[in-house]
Amino acid sequence: MQKVENKKGTDTLIEKMFKAGAHYGYSKTRRHPSVSTYIYATKNKGDIINLEKTSALLDEAVLFIKNLGAKNKIILFVGTKPEAKVEIKNVAESLNMPYVMERWIGGTLSNFTEIKKRIIELETYQKDSVGGGLDKYTKKERTVMAKKMEKLAKYYTGLLGLKKAPDALFIIDARSEHIAATEAQKSGIPVISLVNSDSNIKKIDYPIVANDSGIPSIKFFASAIAEAYKEGQRSAPEKKA
Repeated sequence: MQKVENKKGTDTLIEKMFKAGAHYGYSKTRRHPSVSTYIYATKNKGDIINLEKTSALLDEAVLFIKNLGAKNKIILFVGTKPEAKVEIKNVAESLNMPYVMERWIGGTLSNFTEIKKRIIELETYQKDSVGGGLDKYTKKERTVMAKKMEKLAKYYTGLLGLKKAPDALFIIDARSEHIAATEAQKSGIPVISLVNSDSNIKKIDYPIVANDSGIPSIKFFASAIAEAYKEGQRSAPEKKA
């Protein structure tokens, strides 16, 4: 009876992934050898991803994310391509987590000490602009500062409040965000990533092989990660006062 229930649950998940277009891979000519076992078939020269295997990968990622949630660990959400930007921002903000939706700044992880200085600079400016702390500067000085802060805000707004390097990265398309993925690997930070059939998944800790370009697919997997984190938080034992 238990097996039947599990199978039914898996089928429901696969059905949802299918409706989100998660099975659409790229053309066979773009396929990376590391994902070959995750391809179900090739139709009209395009790869069709095996969603049963994707489901198993998602289960592994979800379990890891739940553990992070239970410990209130910090996940940095990364997705700078047009299809991913809005969802990455929305999901990260729903968890009060940092995010990168514009260009990844080299050194964000490998040289976090310097990045932190810029984050603090932006935070200080925003506080001063509200609290009257900029009144001591001349109009010309304020104009120069405003232009500088506008540029900082574009790339660092999603990182405000980040006091230390994150405990994990969730990336939409690690191939596209290879600099972020590489920095995480060198820094010993686990990477969870939604990746399509053109990606090398060997160095990704928790790859989820599925459509990483379709908005419905991106939204489905990003939401699954967010819900897993929340579930982990709910399962954590309450601290005694």
